[in-house]
Amino acid sequence: MKAKAILGPTILALAPLFGLSAQDAPKGDAKTDEPAPFVIDYGKRPAPKDCKVAKWGPDSYESPNYAVRCRKILPVTGEPIENGTILVQKGKILAIGKSDEIEVPDGFEVVDCGDGWIVPGFIDLHCHIAGDGFDLNDMVHPTNPEFRTLDLVGLHHDQIKEALQGGVTSVLYIPGSGTNMGGFGTLTKTAGRNVEEALIRFPGSLKIAQAGNPERGAGDMGAGRIGMNFGLRQTLLRGKAYSDAWLAYEAGKGEKPKFDPALHYLRGLFLHEYPCSVHTQIYQVCLETLRQLHDELGLWVFVDHGTFDAYRMSGEARKRGVPVCNGPRQVWVDRETGAMIGNAAAWALGGQHGWLQPVPGVGRDGIGINTDSPVIPQEELSVQAAMAVRLGLPWEWALRGLTINPARFVGADHKIGSLEVGKDADFVLWTGDPIDPRHSVRKVWVSGSIHYDRDPGGKNEADRRI
Repeated sequence: MKAKAILGPTILALAPLFGLSAQDAPKGDAKTDEPAPFVIDYGKRPAPKDCKVAKWGPDSYESPNYAVRCRKILPVTGEPIENGTILVQKGKILAIGKSDEIEVPDGFEVVDCGDGWIVPGFIDLHCHIAGDGFDLNDMVHPTNPEFRTLDLVGLHHDQIKEALQGGVTSVLYIPGSGTNMGGFGTLTKTAGRNVEEALIRFPGSLKIAQAGNPERGAGDMGAGRIGMNFGLRQTLLRGKAYSDAWLAYEAGKGEKPKFDPALHYLRGLFLHEYPCSVHTQIYQVCLETLRQLHDELGLWVFVDHGTFDAYRMSGEARKRGVPVCNGPRQVWVDRETGAMIGNAAAWALGGQHGWLQPVPGVGRDGIGINTDSPVIPQEELSVQAAMAVRLGLPWEWALRGLTINPARFVGADHKIGSLEVGKDADFVLWTGDPIDPRHSVRKVWVSGSIHYDRDPGGKNEADRRI
């Protein structure tokens, strides 16, 4: 079976194997029909302006005024635009459409990108490389709600610069999985004049890891699953009590609680200002994620691994509105049949999955792709999607899984994830189909400014490295 070839490192000669392009992608397959759209369960999520704990980044940016033209634009949430133009002003998309329908205002610099393709910047929700260093675990206590990555974000080191080279413009920079609760991650862009400009939101999510890595032995208790589940529950219940005390005070029904920095960010979690991103894999552990974090504690949750045979929970995840950002492993070898199963496709499309009756998948809107960088290099996010397509995920769904879907999973789709008027001007010029490994990135705009340019005369044209 040809799919066996992808089990090696992703740096293999993938292009001749995959031969991927939009026109070759699976489309109109009856298996992709859905009874109803997938709907994320955010809980009672407040508008960004009403958040009490979460801090959102800037609403506008300093940037040149650009009129960017190219052969094909893929807005993702709209139809492809042939021979299109994007107008950029103050870091936002001012207009988008066919070039013969867009009037370029005076003072706008025209950037003619020829036969290139423009797509939204890619988003990775499982990233460990947005800081210059890898000290992302503290192994003394099994739960660490007081930890955060915000203070570690850096934009001027090789790995984050190489993310741009792969078309990745936004990441969820999270702690490691050495403990059950590693702390709070930061949703950040991969470029900007400074880290304050690059910030999308902090906290981006609470990083939770259930089974697997934390079983290596973190702290005095929590090395086994029974202890880990107990520890997670107790810490989260303390956070809920703290949040409830603040709600009672704000409603005039109690005294003002004493500020507790160890529980402060858990308060925002229970206010549904940001989600839990859960490193969970194999179906039994994924079931515990759904049962404990979503059903019992009522949290906004997304699965941020979902590897091995966790796809067997696709029906249960769909039922609860819990989306899945699959990776870095994109294939599972069924131990009974020996079949190669594409994890992302199995999650999205559903199937028999070893049950008595077939179960539905999370569908077009419930699947995303991640690298767990540096487990898979950040710049190879598109290759992860290429593997998912090779193993059965529809091409359009894969593109959404790199753009609008992860933006929605973390509640940032009003800013990033698609090319629409009013959204941040984060987009990438490719030589062609971005999910075909034979194509590469030419230019990258982040917040309306060009931060990477390998075209002739561009600032990165002659660089060996970025």
